[in-house]
This record gives sequence, structure tokens and C-alpha cells, in this order.
Amino acid sequence: MFRTTLKMAETAAKRLKTSPVSIGTHNGHFHADEALAVYMLRLLPTYHSSQLIRTRDPALLQTCHTVVDVGGEYDAPTNRYDHHQRTFNTTFPNRPTKLSSAGLVYMHFGKAIIAQHLGVSEDAEEVTVIWGKIYESFIEALDAHDNGISAYDPKAIAAAGLEKRFSDGGFSLGAMVSRLNPNWNDPVPSNPDEAQKGEDEKFLIASTRMGEEFSKDLDYYTKSWLPARDIVHKAYAKRLEYDPTGRVLVFDGQSVPWKDHLYTLEDQEGGEAKVLYVLYPEKPSPDAKWRIQCVPESKDSFQSRKPLPEAWRGFRDEKLDEISGISGGVFVHAAGFIGGNKTFEGAKAMAVKALDI
Repeated sequence: MFRTTLKMAETAAKRLKTSPVSIGTHNGHFHADEALAVYMLRLLPTYHSSQLIRTRDPALLQTCHTVVDVGGEYDAPTNRYDHHQRTFNTTFPNRPTKLSSAGLVYMHFGKAIIAQHLGVSEDAEEVTVIWGKIYESFIEALDAHDNGISAYDPKAIAAAGLEKRFSDGGFSLGAMVSRLNPNWNDPVPSNPDEAQKGEDEKFLIASTRMGEEFSKDLDYYTKSWLPARDIVHKAYAKRLEYDPTGRVLVFDGQSVPWKDHLYTLEDQEGGEAKVLYVLYPEKPSPDAKWRIQCVPESKDSFQSRKPLPEAWRGFRDEKLDEISGISGGVFVHAAGFIGGNKTFEGAKAMAVKALDI
């Protein structure tokens, strides 16, 4: 009798794991990492119509095809992706941050998602490039948030005596997901099934919201960032035509997302000479006005490597022409990070003059 019951249970478990495919995660308070993990899985054909089971019951989790963020086990061959184990210290290739369930799912399934989006094979070079880029730009911060890892060394900040100027605790995707959880004093149905159904509905809202942000990032890196790479590479190769040490970069047709690509090229080349100013037309037409933009010290910095001259800042049109000695001036921002001229020659003259001031 026992063997018959055990056999029936095993058969039921196998059936649940294959038809329909089920994704298990924990119930209760939900977070950004498992919300995104579930969304990413459901982008793939295997999981398109998957059933979601939110529970901490080991017996129920055992029936699931894939389990994320719960279960105390990381084992990719059996589709177990939890990161809460004491011994867990897995990171994304060449990155220092311990993974959350989002990072685990992305590490194992991200290439398939990107390849599907691009319509290419998973081993295509561009898939690997975007796989790494989206992790660094989007997923890694979620991993850090869920694992309680600060972007800066707290001890170093304390030693330097730095204090926050304002609170930014609510200004993150993690905070957004947290706000979608039920409040502590919200009415809870007396029927446990109804209570769980209401909680699951809120989780799915969070998963969709996280997915929307991920999909926008995926769209950007596949449709905008990647095509821009060749354009930036070509402009970088021609930079010595505008300054003997290559401090001015020019886009002939129109501006593209250039910062990431520029920093990567500079890191690869090494050396002391860095691009200080980037010139580009406001729109792809022969009569377009031109912009001169200062290169930030780093991707996320508001500090420019070399701001436009202080004397030019905040002035426009004829007054700017008078002060700069360059005709065709349109404006220079009060912060000195960007300016404009009516022509390419005027913008180039602004760059050349600013280099020596």
C-alpha cells in the first residue's frame, strides 16, 4: 500500500513538473528579485504558460519544475535557484556582487532571452556583449539590494565623514516593489485561499512592473545601444583629425548613445589622452545646429573632465559670440557641461578654444 501511494505521488509530481510547467517561489512579502526572475522565465517558450505557485511548503515546491528565491538550494540542472544558503557566494562572471534570484535566473537564461529578442543564436558575439552589459546596468543593482550590499564601502564613507544630503531610499525599483506589497493593516480575507489569491495578484503586478523596466532595458541595448557601437568606434578612430591628441570626438550624421562605448574604447586603448568634448548635430539634416558636450568623469558622474570655460557659461547668442570670440554661438549651459553653435565649424572652434583655457 505504501509503495503504491509513493508511486502515485511520484507520478503526480512528474506530471506537475511537465504539464503545465510550474514556477515556485515563496509567499508572503515579495521583493524585486523574485518578481523579475519570474517575469524573465516567462519570456521563454518553456515558461510562457507556466503556473505560479507561491509557497514555502517543501512538498509543494518539490512538485515545481523551477523554483526561485526559496528552497535553500542552488542547482541549475534541477532548476533550483535560491541564494539564501549560508554557503552561497556565486557571482556573475567577472563581477563582485553576490547574486540574488534575479541574477541567478539571468545568468542561466539571459542569453536565451537576448538571442530570442535579436533572432540570433545564443553563441552570437552580440548576445554575449549585451548579456554582460544588461547585468552591469540593471540586474547587478537588484542583486546588491536584495543581499544588503551597498554601492559604496560604508566604512570608507564613515571614515570620510560623508553624510547624505537627502533621502533616496524610495527612489529605486526595489522600493517600488516594496510599495506594492499589502500594508500591515490592510484587511485580510478570513479564507486562507482568498488571502493567498489577493497576495499573488499583487505579486503579479510587481512582476509585470519589473518586467516592463527589464524589457525597456533589453530594447534599448539591442535596438539602440548595440547599433551605436560601430558608429562610436568609427568616430573614435577619426578623432585625431580634429585634435592632435584626440581630445575631440565628432559624430558626422547624428548623435548616438556614446558614453559606454567611449569609456570601453579608452579602457581598451589605455594611455593618458582622453576625449574631453563630443560634437554632434542636433538632427540629421544639413542645416542642423551643432552641440558641444563635455565628457563626464565617469558614466554616472555629473562632473565633466573639462567643463566649458566659466566665462562662457550662462550666455547665449550675440553675447556669447562677444565673450567667446566665436561667431554663431547659441548657448552655453550655466553648469558648463554643454553648449551649442549654429555650425559645425563654430562648434569645433569652441572645442579647440576651450581645450586651451
